[in-house]
Amino acid sequence: MEILSPLEKQLLLLLEKHGGKAEPEQLEMELVKVMNAASWLQSKGLVGMEEKLIKEYELTEEGERFLKEGLPEKNLLKGLKKASLEEIENKLGRKEAAIAIGWAKRKGWCDIVKEGDKKYLVVTEKGKEEVAKEQAEEEALEKIKEGNFEIDEEIINVLKRREAIREKERVKRSIFLTEKGWNVIKAGIKIEEEISQLTPEIIKSGEWKKKKFRKYDVKAFAPSIYPGKLHPMTQLIEKIRKIFAEIGFKEIRGSYVESCFWNMDALFIPQDHPARDMQDTFYCKKPDRIKIDRKLIEKIAKVHENGWKTGSKGWGYKFDEREAEKALLRTHTTVNTIRYLAHNPEPPAKVFSIERVFRRENIDSTHLPEFHQIEGIVYEKDANFCMLKGILKEFYNRMGFEKIRFRPSYFPYTEPSLEIEVRWQRKWIELGGAGIFRPEVTLPFGIEEPVLAWGLGLERMAMILLGLNDIRMLYFSDINWLRNLPLL
Repeated sequence: MEILSPLEKQLLLLLEKHGGKAEPEQLEMELVKVMNAASWLQSKGLVGMEEKLIKEYELTEEGERFLKEGLPEKNLLKGLKKASLEEIENKLGRKEAAIAIGWAKRKGWCDIVKEGDKKYLVVTEKGKEEVAKEQAEEEALEKIKEGNFEIDEEIINVLKRREAIREKERVKRSIFLTEKGWNVIKAGIKIEEEISQLTPEIIKSGEWKKKKFRKYDVKAFAPSIYPGKLHPMTQLIEKIRKIFAEIGFKEIRGSYVESCFWNMDALFIPQDHPARDMQDTFYCKKPDRIKIDRKLIEKIAKVHENGWKTGSKGWGYKFDEREAEKALLRTHTTVNTIRYLAHNPEPPAKVFSIERVFRRENIDSTHLPEFHQIEGIVYEKDANFCMLKGILKEFYNRMGFEKIRFRPSYFPYTEPSLEIEVRWQRKWIELGGAGIFRPEVTLPFGIEEPVLAWGLGLERMAMILLGLNDIRMLYFSDINWLRNLPLL
């Protein structure tokens, strides 16, 4: 009793007056105050709430017209015994005539007969009787107008079909006293003025000496407060940026639209590679081609055809310059790092990027056509495979993964190559690929020292860290999920 507010006490007494159960609107108290007090009483187990979805109806313009002017079929048949369809259409208009005749015929109030070249409407005996009576539709429309919805379901369906009414749904709430609530009332409720919040004004006036203080309930329900915060994907990206910055990396950025030359050819990806097919890559119409520096394209063409000066035999085909100029949406961010190396051929360099890439993927629980890639390179003298593994292990350790393993793999532009896997919920999950750029990739740009490179998936890592089994959840605007998600 001591932890009940005056509003809560008032609501309990009002519910008692109404027999222990009432709708919020029936209580002699402001609706906002009723719902507020009911929420607190429910958390204390003194009242319960019932909610029921009920259907209500309202008249449309057509329904209002039916009430005012009468049903079209009744208006058609009043004082009529027989008339040609042509006469009826001239009088009512084709659309109104079709509606009226259709419903009259459906109800058995008239027949259509053919005499010579003309069709005539003939009123039946049933029609003559019914025209003089109030119809069930009219009675139902009057009830709906008055807010009475106790109407036969069949008539409701007819009125819906005639577009005379529209359906609305409303939640009907009732508040009722629980057994605990009744016990509190039986014990006696006394409403008296209490101090629930001490203010400087109350202290100065000395009023606090004469009044009772309301006890503070530390177990009472309190609504959750959701402060503004970054989207979890943005939080992850910022965390990754911080990790790479702390170990001496610089961030670089690139363009969404690239040429096949930078996206594929410069990375020693053959021009007949399956990844270049229309079903795997988004090609652009405007621009459909991007011009490439002649000296660069000639050098890369030789690498593909015969290996140039790299010690490789190349791919052994005739390089197609037109293919190299095709414009596309980048399929990976390695295009950022190879361009950076081309413009900065002198070591050392440690750069990374976190940007979007695009591939023709069917959307499902593990694939998206647009996603993020974490790209990075280390370019310096004596860089080696062990250094690459150490950097990746440090990165994933800082992201919260304790068990990491590497296994051999193959990529057209790195040798040796590896895939990174992390242990999560008793499974090994692959999160990206890495390796050392091949001479066919680096030598044409004057790069002679080893280049360590990696491309890591962001969304898959986010799914693991956030406990999701559907990648699409990352981009759904589910406000409740976003609110309840803790900071990463």
